[in-house]
Amino acid sequence: MNKLKHSKLFYSVLAVAVALLFGVVLILGLLPVPFVANADSAITDGSVDNYSSMSTDVIYQIVTDRFVDGDPSNNPTGEIYDKNNLRKYHGGDWEGITQKIEDGYFTDLGVTALWISSPVQNSDYIDPSNGCAPYHGYWGRDFFLPNQYFGSMDDFEELVDTAHSNDIKVIIDFAPNHTSFAVYDGVIQPNDGVLYKNGEYVSTYSNDPNGIFNHVSDQWAEFDTWEHTVYAPLFGLADLNQQNATTDQYLKDAIKVWLDAGVDGIRVDAVKHMSLGWQKNWVNSIYEYKPVFIFGEWSHSATTSEPNMENFANESGMSLLDFRYNTAIRNALANATTSGYSMVDFHNTMMDMEEDYDYINDQVTFLDNHDQSRFMTEADNNTWTLDIAFALQMTSRGIPCIYYGTEQYMGDAAGGTSDPYNRADMTGFDKTTRAYQIISKLAPLRKSNPALAYGSTQQRWLNDDVYVFERVFGDNVVMTAINRNQSTGYQLTNLFSSLPNGTYNDVLGNLLGGGNITVTNGAVSNYYLGAGQVAVWQYTATSSDEPIIGNINPKMGNPGNTVTITGRGFGNTSGTVSFGTVNAQVVSWSDSLIKVVIPSGVSGDVQVSVTTSSGATSDSFSGFKVLTGSQVSVRFKVNNATTEYGVNVYIVGNVPELGSWDTSKAIGPLFNDTPTIGVYPTWFYDISVPANTQIEFKFIKIDGAGNVTWESGLNHVYTTPSSNTGEVVVNWQ
Repeated sequence: MNKLKHSKLFYSVLAVAVALLFGVVLILGLLPVPFVANADSAITDGSVDNYSSMSTDVIYQIVTDRFVDGDPSNNPTGEIYDKNNLRKYHGGDWEGITQKIEDGYFTDLGVTALWISSPVQNSDYIDPSNGCAPYHGYWGRDFFLPNQYFGSMDDFEELVDTAHSNDIKVIIDFAPNHTSFAVYDGVIQPNDGVLYKNGEYVSTYSNDPNGIFNHVSDQWAEFDTWEHTVYAPLFGLADLNQQNATTDQYLKDAIKVWLDAGVDGIRVDAVKHMSLGWQKNWVNSIYEYKPVFIFGEWSHSATTSEPNMENFANESGMSLLDFRYNTAIRNALANATTSGYSMVDFHNTMMDMEEDYDYINDQVTFLDNHDQSRFMTEADNNTWTLDIAFALQMTSRGIPCIYYGTEQYMGDAAGGTSDPYNRADMTGFDKTTRAYQIISKLAPLRKSNPALAYGSTQQRWLNDDVYVFERVFGDNVVMTAINRNQSTGYQLTNLFSSLPNGTYNDVLGNLLGGGNITVTNGAVSNYYLGAGQVAVWQYTATSSDEPIIGNINPKMGNPGNTVTITGRGFGNTSGTVSFGTVNAQVVSWSDSLIKVVIPSGVSGDVQVSVTTSSGATSDSFSGFKVLTGSQVSVRFKVNNATTEYGVNVYIVGNVPELGSWDTSKAIGPLFNDTPTIGVYPTWFYDISVPANTQIEFKFIKIDGAGNVTWESGLNHVYTTPSSNTGEVVVNWQ
């Protein structure tokens, strides 16, 4: 046991002793009992203990192997290790990250959450297609054990403990879609996608009598249809069959290992390639156990809408890495010359996304990451362009994520772009780069000014080069002015703001040439925004007279689950929280954070409101999803459902998870082109539904004009399993 664990044990014993003494004092009537829920009332929305939400945080993404080699003794040997080869292990580990936490690199930068590579034990195997070793962490072998090349479980827990003691959260990458390579060029590979559980063999891809893996195809997925994207294998990796009861339980138990180790968030790999139904059931099991912040990777290379992606973000219970934002900011800044994409286009994309996403402020924004060319390379190594991008990202809606080294102006390594050239070793830890300083000035605003965490966005001045926008939450305001044109300045006439009367200094301290403004009755004094200049001005209200809900996390849950409400003006004395017309049990209460238990007697999309002890009532937070109960993933299948061209099959039923008989909320369209599951006229879909519940349902047909044809006969009746997964097969009536 390490010193940190001894320390935690000491303080745990001390806490118990103090609690007992306090209880005795209360019994004796020597102390008044304050009208608060419990000791958690000290938690604020910006606290490291608020792991349900990342609204006030700045995330820093680390490819663990490429950051710092803190303990060379755990480095691999043999062909998988070569520091001169970007496709092999380089030795970075958890001890190295711990060292950088301790020396203040992240704290001084303003980072409050670290997203690290998947910590699970990986296969020691070389990718036959490109000679790559699994340094990235995405070829899981045993999801219950740590990657020995990153360190021991004690090392991991020390990393988490050190981060928490420095007010930094820890997010892990997790890849439940697949294990390692099984098939390449039609040939089963020696590793064969093998899966272990805590050191005990489970299965390989080619010897899989229990159906742990999907065997839709032995070829790489072409992703030519949405159905194939979900069920076909990803790049020859052994595709886990999450609908298998054993696999489902394996993945639910595995993530608990890391939750028990103290992680605060999960980034889920390849959510595009797993069924929404299973993922919703899996996420629900996590929220029942420990409601951490979860966001998924749905790769998208356009600024336009992708309905399946937005539906996933709105219905799965998790947020997404914001690829639409990423494409928009790269088009507007890094690739402005070639893209033809203006700041007007950028603003319009932001507004479109606010319409498409139910929870826009929970999407995780980024300039670059491990799967794409670095921003600096795209920007032709123009550091000023990158600095402008950081200022825009740090004040835009969403949760900003910084890719390691971008603040040091790292571009792709010589010899190529994107993977693996975007994953070179960290070049240094210079705190004097302009990018580092910009982030360090703007990142703390997410804690101090709730407009950045929760605010709405309003455009204030706009042309092809200039974008002036405000983030507003109650009386809190942050206004950002950006001129991307590095050769032409603009006079900003008729500029208005929500800032109160007064003179405001540029938060950036003239790092990007911005100056001061004076606001009088909403009008901003004439202001010249020079070539390439950026300025940020802000006002933080000292208090809020009225309660305002900023966010609720998680966005879904069962009656009995705990959720966290953040915002301002709640007061420090318990009031009431209503889900629809039903009041919830209050667990803790502070002016900026409330924890409550979802009450019984409500289901579906409900409005949540807060009433303070003084009787003031907040605005309503719309669209919180109350599930019928604990979830299981069930495959619904119907045979002999013939259709004409343009007609699809859906399912609707008597529980909210099946649309509550509302055909506009029917689930589908169903799939019909996966040979190992079902092909036309058989249709199927994996859906998250309440466990151990008798449900009624019917299949329907909907044509292109929206006309609905119902099955005849009585409703189908099915009692869902009490745990894991299920399947029900019926014939069209």
